[in-house]
Amino acid sequence: MGEDLIPLHELTIGSFGRVKKITAQGRARRRMLDLGLINGTIVEPLLISPAGDPIAYQIRGAIIALRLEEASKILVETVC
Repeated sequence: MGEDLIPLHELTIGSFGRVKKITAQGRARRRMLDLGLINGTIVEPLLISPAGDPIAYQIRGAIIALRLEEASKILVETVC
């Protein structure tokens, strides 16, 4: 298990990441926590929009679209 953290939006399609840290503050942080993005949550990027923003992720059985600005504030470690 590596401790190299990357922003969520850098995960490639077909890979998995485990949430380790959220750097967002205030309402944005609360929204992410409400979506289930808590420490240890496994996230899988599924689809990237044609323009590259937003990206659809599978999070705890739901598909959620996050903009790059939001996804950049979620730090994950890659999971094999």
